[in-house]
Amino acid sequence: MGPRTAVAPSKEVKAAAGGQGGGRLRSSSDGSRYSRRGVGLANNSSSSSSSPVLFNPKSVLKRPVSTEELQRPGGPYIKKTFTIVGDAVGWGFVVRGNRPCHVQAVEPCGPAAAAGMKVCQFVVSVNGLNVLNMDYRAVSHLILTGPRTVVMEVMEESDH
Repeated sequence: MGPRTAVAPSKEVKAAAGGQGGGRLRSSSDGSRYSRRGVGLANNSSSSSSSPVLFNPKSVLKRPVSTEELQRPGGPYIKKTFTIVGDAVGWGFVVRGNRPCHVQAVEPCGPAAAAGMKVCQFVVSVNGLNVLNMDYRAVSHLILTGPRTVVMEVMEESDH
């Protein structure tokens, strides 16, 4: 795959204007996102334009949430189930976190967004397997090595 170039967490990466278009981002097995297309970076003189570019945004969560809090009867969380069919690029979302994992990013035009997935949702199960006590690497591995169609249960905060 070639060398990866890290980009500061607070920077937004955009495709160069007048280039080949926006380009879809792809998730790697460790939850990072990259694009196979070259992007304009000021301090990227040592890598070629075909190298993937990584960025790791800060957590989207407002506060830490425990698995017990998610499972508490009558709590402020509601369960939703999504069936996401991956396309040639991937499923269009990034999972982060540790016991429980959460959805860190959703590609606006990707399969996950079309299914209704949103950032800040907590991943409960993947294809029927409870993943509340797994870290994001294990959950990503399950998704990447499983079938193209993924059934995910998530918990999201209700709109009280």
